[in-house]
Amino acid sequence: MNRAKRLRELLRRPGLLMAPGSFDAFSAKLVERAGFDAVYLSGGGSAGSLGYADYGLRTLTEKAIQLEGICNSLSIPLIADGEAGYGSAIHVRRMMREFEKAGAAGLHMEDQDLPRRCGHIGGKKLVSQQEFVNKIKAAVDSRTNPDFLLISRIDAIAVEGFDRAVERALAYIEAGVDVLFFEATESVEQLRKLPRLIPKPLLVNLVEGGKTPFLKAKDLEDMGYKIAIYPSSALFAAVHAMEQVLKELKRTGTTEGFKDRMSDFGHVYRDLAGWDQGMELIDKYGA
Repeated sequence: MNRAKRLRELLRRPGLLMAPGSFDAFSAKLVERAGFDAVYLSGGGSAGSLGYADYGLRTLTEKAIQLEGICNSLSIPLIADGEAGYGSAIHVRRMMREFEKAGAAGLHMEDQDLPRRCGHIGGKKLVSQQEFVNKIKAAVDSRTNPDFLLISRIDAIAVEGFDRAVERALAYIEAGVDVLFFEATESVEQLRKLPRLIPKPLLVNLVEGGKTPFLKAKDLEDMGYKIAIYPSSALFAAVHAMEQVLKELKRTGTTEGFKDRMSDFGHVYRDLAGWDQGMELIDKYGA
């Protein structure tokens, strides 16, 4: 079964699909090994891994190369961040081709204007409703795998207000999207209202320290949400752990006192990175 078809099958099942965020192949593999059925590729995290802030500075080519490597390391579906479509409607057509070719099972694209920015900080600007409808239509028309999931991210709550965001969402549904994603919902009351107003599956984005209330998965499921992404949880934990071990190394000149909080050489390189499989191929075909 192709992974896009698998993702749609998961959405048809009862309950909430939890998709923790990854920022590279290592973190994506860890999501799969933890038992999750899907993984999310964080736009901010994966851009940061190349040295870019989350302002849409990374090119589509850079993103597609990252995406392909991560998808090749997985067997579960991956949902990718398509940012603002990397330009106009014709750029969206190329994005769809590149993301499908790389192995993503779906993507979300937002109605921000360029330069776009993280959804949980201020100063966002939107394209017109009609311009984004045109982008959605371009994405739908250029989709070669009918199972590839198209998600519209709506950044309008912080810019135009809740009611206007709902109006935009209804227009995006008419244009052909499969799932709606209201970025930076501001209260539990807003979270409760949306499943009653939107006749499509809903995705909720949970960022520690972000604007959306960080509710438990069961509460979101009871409200009617179908997908929850956790884009930064693993990244924030990894950064904290790296800061701590580097401080220890600087302070003491060794990591000896930190070993009980570190993975070992064999787990990272032999197990996660696939060293043993590589050596098997070398032995099979000759050095």
